[in-house]
Parts: sequence; C-alpha cells; structure tokens
Amino acid sequence: MRKTIILFTALVFVLSLTAAAVAQDDVKKYPSCKYCGMDREKFAHSRMLIEYTDGTVVGTCSIHCAAVDLALHIDKTPKAVLVGDYGTKALIDAEKATWVIGGSKMGVMTRNAKWAFAQKVDADRFISENGGKLATYDDAMKVSYEDMYADTKMIRDKRKKMMMEQKH
Repeated sequence: MRKTIILFTALVFVLSLTAAAVAQDDVKKYPSCKYCGMDREKFAHSRMLIEYTDGTVVGTCSIHCAAVDLALHIDKTPKAVLVGDYGTKALIDAEKATWVIGGSKMGVMTRNAKWAFAQKVDADRFISENGGKLATYDDAMKVSYEDMYADTKMIRDKRKKMMMEQKH
C-alpha cells in the first residue's frame, strides 16, 4: 500500500512537471501574437495562452489580444486561461492570479495596464513602486473590454505614425 502511494505521488509529480514544461514551451509553439504579430517571448511577462474545450489553443501577447480572441470565439468554452507572471514570466492560471490594473508602467497594447502576479506580495510590491490597484481576472478582463475602443484607436494611430515615418 505504501509503495502504491509513493508511486502514485511520483507519477502525479512527473505529470505536473511535464504539463508545466509544455505550458512554458508555448512561446516556441506560438512565437507571435495571432492578432497583432508581437513577439510573445519579448512580452512573456504579459502573454496569455487560451486552451478551449475543443482542443484549439491560441497564444497572445496580452490580455487585450486575449479579450479579442474570447470575443471572436464566443461559442467556444475556455478550458484553461494562462498568463505570464509579471516578475517571473512563468505561465500561471489567470483566474488564480492576483491582478494589478493601472499604475505608471505602460501596458501591452493598452494605456491602462493589466498585470498578473502569482503571489499577492509581488502585486503589492508592484503597486507600492508603480501604483495601480488590486484586481481579479474578471476585473482585468472587464476593464480590457471597456478599454477596447480607446486601445484599438491608440494602436491604429501608432501604426499609422510608424508607417508615415518609414515612408520619409
């Protein structure tokens, strides 16, 4: 009986390491954001990975682009939503993360930053250094949708300016 428990525990541990390794391998599998083309490795601290119950997976650079995907695929059910921890860049469960909205650091694809932290103490430290407020995943996603128009306009304006600069 004791050997069975030890073997079972070891098996669960190995499988969890394998799942973690596969999740962290997401940047190789999805190197650029499906929606904006940004380098997901460069933005590992804000990247997201959504796995749907139908087996499809999408990698994005940010919660902004994840919100776009979730809106476009309203009939699909997310099985897992992972996000890069701001400090470690490791993928974590977006719903279990402690989120910070706002602050002085410019967000990815948004003026109103939304950062995820595996540990609340890290979120608190971030707030003391950069401002912002504590939030849940639902809060961060709701604000992402509320910010969508202004963020999309900002992105278009930046891209237009870059294209004009390249022509001159």
